[in-house]
Amino acid sequence: LFLQVLLLACAEDLECIPGFQQKVFYIEQPFEFTEDQPVLNLVFDDCEGNNKLNFEVSNPDFKVEHDGSLVALKNVSEAGRALFVHARSEHAEDMAEVLIVGANEKRGALKEIFKIESNLGIPRQKRAILATPILIPENQRPPFPRSVGKVIRSEGTEGAKFRLSGKGVDQDPKGIFRINEISGDVSVTRALDREAIANYELEVEVTDLSGKVIDGPVRLDISVIDQNDNRPMFKEGPYVGHVMEGSPTGTTVMRMTAFDADDSSTDNALLRYNIIKQTPTKPSPNMFYIDPEKGDIVTVVSPSMLDRETMETPKYELVIGAKDMGGLDVGLTETATATILIDDKNDHAPEFTKKEFQATVKEGVTGVIVNLTVGDRDDPATGAWRAVYTIINGNPGQSFEIHTNPETNEGMLSVVKPLDYEISAFHTLLIKVENEDPLVPEIAYGPSSTATVQITVKDVNEGPVFHPNPMTVTKQENIPIGSIVLTVNATDPDTLQHQTIRYSVYKDPAGWLEINPTNGTIGTTAILDRESPYVQDNIYTALFLAIDSGNPPATGTGTLHITLEDVNDNVPSLYPTLAKVCDDAKDLRVVVLGASDKDLHPNTDPFKFELSKQSGPEKLWRISKINNTHAQVVLLQNLKKANYNIPISVTDSGKPPLTNNTELKLQVCSCKKSRMDCSATDSLHISMTLILLSLFSLFCKSFL
Repeated sequence: LFLQVLLLACAEDLECIPGFQQKVFYIEQPFEFTEDQPVLNLVFDDCEGNNKLNFEVSNPDFKVEHDGSLVALKNVSEAGRALFVHARSEHAEDMAEVLIVGANEKRGALKEIFKIESNLGIPRQKRAILATPILIPENQRPPFPRSVGKVIRSEGTEGAKFRLSGKGVDQDPKGIFRINEISGDVSVTRALDREAIANYELEVEVTDLSGKVIDGPVRLDISVIDQNDNRPMFKEGPYVGHVMEGSPTGTTVMRMTAFDADDSSTDNALLRYNIIKQTPTKPSPNMFYIDPEKGDIVTVVSPSMLDRETMETPKYELVIGAKDMGGLDVGLTETATATILIDDKNDHAPEFTKKEFQATVKEGVTGVIVNLTVGDRDDPATGAWRAVYTIINGNPGQSFEIHTNPETNEGMLSVVKPLDYEISAFHTLLIKVENEDPLVPEIAYGPSSTATVQITVKDVNEGPVFHPNPMTVTKQENIPIGSIVLTVNATDPDTLQHQTIRYSVYKDPAGWLEINPTNGTIGTTAILDRESPYVQDNIYTALFLAIDSGNPPATGTGTLHITLEDVNDNVPSLYPTLAKVCDDAKDLRVVVLGASDKDLHPNTDPFKFELSKQSGPEKLWRISKINNTHAQVVLLQNLKKANYNIPISVTDSGKPPLTNNTELKLQVCSCKKSRMDCSATDSLHISMTLILLSLFSLFCKSFL
C-alpha cells in the first residue's frame, strides 16, 4: 500500500496509464496464508472504467477478487517465491508480479524497486522521466505491435522526443521493442520466448529537436513472464538400474530426473514423478515406488519376493511420468522408461548331474577324455554360475587336468601326461566343483558338489624305445670301410607282449653307414669325411628304426650323432693366383698371398711359404712371411712387359705336414696415363726360359 501511494504521488498530475498502477508487489512471508483472508490489494485501471475486468493468478491456490483483493483459496503454508497476476478488461491488459520475501529481504526489495541509487524507476528530484518496470507474458498472440507499457515525463518541453535503445531495440535481436517518441507508449512487435531471453534492460532518453539528450538515460526493465509452454524432458537416458536379489524393502535402485525449460521459480517447472506402468506385473504389480519429488526409485516388496530364480524374468521395465505444475491435471507430462535388472547373488551351489562318471583312454594318448556336467540355478552371466573344478584325489603323478568349458560350464577332464597300461590299467579321481564367486553365508557346498571319475586305460602296441636317444659316438675321419661305429639298444615297452625287434637305416644322408637288422651293430660302408657338406659342426647325424613284431608293427626312431675327429688330409690352398704390376712401378711389392686349409687346428697354420729355385743368373723376386697365414711377394727389379709364372710352395703344420706346389701368375703391364695395358707380348717369358734350361740339362746328362 505504501508503494502504491508513493507511485500515485509521483505520478500526480500525469495522464492515466492503462494497467496495473504498480508492477511489482512485495508481501512478507507469513507462517501460513489463511483461507479467504485478503493478502494485499492490486490496483488495475484501464482508464476506461475497468469494464469486464478479469484476473488470473499463476498459483491455483490463490485468486483475485473484482476489487483487486488477492486471497488464498485454502490454507497455504508454502506458496513459492513469486505469484503472477494477469488482468484483462475490454480496453487493456497487464501483468503484475507478487514477490514473497522475508522481513529483511523486504527493505532491500523496496530499495531495488525504487532504484534510488541507480536513477531507475521513480525519478529523483532532477529527473522528469518515470520508467516503471514492464512485465510481458511470453507467447502472446497477434495482433502486433501490442502496447505493453508507457514511459512518462513530468516536465513538458516543446518538441521533446522519447528515444529507446538497448538489446531488443537497436541491438540484436533488433526491433522487438519500440517507443512512440511523442506519447512514450512502449510496444512489442512480436511474441517473446522467456526460455530464449528472460529479461531486457533498455534505456530511455529524452532529446530535443536537434537530437541532443535533455533528460536521461533512465533504465527500463522488461521481464518476460513465464508460461507453461515446455514439457519436462528426460535427457539422460537410457535409464538402467540394478538391485541385488533379496535386497531389503526400501533399497534405492536408481534416480530419474527430468528437466523443464520453464521458470524454475514457478510451478511451470515444478515437477512431480509417478510410475505409470510396470512390466511384468509378477510377482507383484507394485514392485517399486518412485519418490514424487526426488525421482528416487526404491523397492517396496519383501526380500523374499526379490528372488531372481523364481521370477518370470529378472528384468523390469517401468514407464515413469514427469508432470509440471506440481503434478496438477493442467500440467504437461513426459514419460521415459526405466529398466531395472535384478542382479544375481550366489545363493545356489553347483551340483553334479550324477555321482560317478566313466572314461576310457588309450595309453600314450593325451587330450580331453570326458566332460563332467553340473547344474546351477544362478545367472549364467555371472561368477555365481561359472564353475571351477578341482581334482582333490587320485592324481599323484599330475597326469590329469580339468578345465571349465566357458560356454557350457562343463568340466573338461584331460590326460596331460600319457598313461602307461603296463603300469596301471585303472585310475579313480575325486573331483569337486565350486563357483568363481563365494556362496552367500547361509549357503554351503554339499555332497552333490563332488563326483567320482573311473578311468580305464586300454593297451596299445607301442613302438620300441632306443636307449639312449640320441646316441653319440666319436670317430676319426677316414677310418677303414667296414669299421664298427656303435651297437644300438632298443627295448619294447609292451612288457606283457613277447615281441622281437629288427633294425633298419632310416636316414643316412651321405650313405656311409649300415646296421645289422638283428643285433643293431652299425658299421661304415664308405670313408667318413669330416669336410663333407653332410657334416655340420664336425657332427654327422643319421636316423635308425627299431620295428617290433606286433600286428600291426610299431616303430621307434633313434638318432645317432657321430663326432668326427680331424685328420690332416687336405693340402693348403693359395690365394690369389694372379697379380698385375706396371713395368715402371716404383713400389715393387707385387701381392700379399694368403693360405687356407679345410682341416682343423693344429693341421692348418702357421703356414710355411717358399719360392722354388729361380733360373737365370739373377734373382727376380723374393717372398717374405707377414704372419701365420700370409706372405708378400716382392720384385727385386723392374721387369719387361710379359707374363711370368712364379713357382711357390705352401706347407701346413700337420703331422706329417702336407705341401701344395703351385704357381702365381704375374702380369707385367705397360702403364700410361693411368691406363694399364697387359696385352700378352712375350707371354711365356719365364716359362720358355725354364723349358730351354730343362732341355739343356737333359742333353748334358745324355751326353755324359
